[in-house]
Amino acid sequence: MVKTTITNPVIWADVPDVSVIRVGTTFYMVSTSMHSMPGCPIMKSDNLMHWELVNYVFDTLEDHDAHHLLDGTGIYGNGSWAASLRYHKGMYYVCFSCNDMDRFYVYRTNDIEHGRWERSVLGGLHHDPGLLFDDDDRVYVFYGNGDIRIAELTPDATALKPGGINRLLFETEREGIGLRAEGCHAYKLNGFYYLFFIEWPNTGNCRRRQVVYRSRELLGPYEHRVVLDDDMGYHNKGVAQGGIVDTPAGEWYAVLFQDHDAVGRIPCVVPVHWENDWPVFGIDGKVPSSFEADLPERLPKPLVISDDFDYDENKLALNWQWNHNPDNLLWSVTSRQGHLRLITGRPAQSVEYARNTLTQRTEGPRCTAMTTVDITGMKPGDRAGLVALQHDFGTVGVQMEEDGSRYVAMTAASGDGAETTVERIRYEGDIIYLKIKFDFEDSADTAEFHYSSDGHRWETIGRPLQLKYTLDHFMGCRIGLYNYATKEAGGFVDFDYFRYGMDSEH
Repeated sequence: MVKTTITNPVIWADVPDVSVIRVGTTFYMVSTSMHSMPGCPIMKSDNLMHWELVNYVFDTLEDHDAHHLLDGTGIYGNGSWAASLRYHKGMYYVCFSCNDMDRFYVYRTNDIEHGRWERSVLGGLHHDPGLLFDDDDRVYVFYGNGDIRIAELTPDATALKPGGINRLLFETEREGIGLRAEGCHAYKLNGFYYLFFIEWPNTGNCRRRQVVYRSRELLGPYEHRVVLDDDMGYHNKGVAQGGIVDTPAGEWYAVLFQDHDAVGRIPCVVPVHWENDWPVFGIDGKVPSSFEADLPERLPKPLVISDDFDYDENKLALNWQWNHNPDNLLWSVTSRQGHLRLITGRPAQSVEYARNTLTQRTEGPRCTAMTTVDITGMKPGDRAGLVALQHDFGTVGVQMEEDGSRYVAMTAASGDGAETTVERIRYEGDIIYLKIKFDFEDSADTAEFHYSSDGHRWETIGRPLQLKYTLDHFMGCRIGLYNYATKEAGGFVDFDYFRYGMDSEH
């Protein structure tokens, strides 16, 4: 077999809280998606380096005003958190908690790439769960932050088992720890139970690190050790939180993530070997920037794509996600062939609280997004264009005024949920070209905004935006196409295409 070279990060985009399994020769991964819908993306890979989107666990999670972004707050920073992916006897399982709902969810399918997922809802939060199918087919979930608990599920993992184990398992370290252990990944290997966590000490290196607890008995006692404390030379941002997986050739790897500021939390692959039944991470305790693995070479498939919106049915490519639940009556890729039509609904105070913003991730080190919009269907008060979407957002787009005049404008978040116009210029055309250039190299974290009337001569507008990763959204900056009303519903715009490109040189 020709070996493949794994280069870290394996994805330079926001794919946090990764959980990876292998079935046969294929690796599958789920990650946190919070307020982006559809949610809990499923990716697959043959070599841990190149990942392809193949499915989502759910189209929408809940049906009420917060998830519809109609309550003035939404579910930013909430929604689905830290999902656990497992495979057992022909069934795939994904479980996670939803903070805003105070619920624990288990989804099941026998076809992870194309199937629909059966949903079960269990009461109460089970923070950052790790699902484990034991050798005797009993099913457990380990969860918690510092105070680690265990709960037993029914054999089909659809409910808590009546009379089953449900107790505090152990308490993790407190001394010198700011964020106690969480993000559990659970395994039964070679007669040991292994529980992997992330923790964040406030002494020593003061960065996130990976720890493992192990015991020969399910209920303990557990011993533990730190297995990785490294930042790859990047601003003291520790590589941590995730689990381990073996390859068909018998090699072991950990798939973890690293905070990379505004672009988000990006996945890395770390070699693992075993000494005295303890996993040893990295090479001399470090995460290598690249290494060879006994896995097949494959051509990469893009995570973020360009799109001509040329669809035969009203169904978008998997790479797109809506900001919160969409109103499916107010968008279409079939109303006008080769265009995405966004129709305004309930008025909003800013793009952050506007429904039907269609998004994709940004990628490092640098990337560019461009679109063309037919603005003839806009109504007075409408706002449409391209957004660098985060809590401290920035847009370039068109503002339609009461007298019918149009302006191209760059706007930014004003800090109170509203949107402030930084610069605007009278615009006479019916078609406008919009562009945002992103720079994430070494945490530059900037976005620059441009427009054109013909797609050839570009003008810069407004000011560069300093992008920030904050817990308000708890998500890396995304690219969004938007159209919303500030006065009345019913206006529309047609996006002719979306063009995306990236500079892959590190």
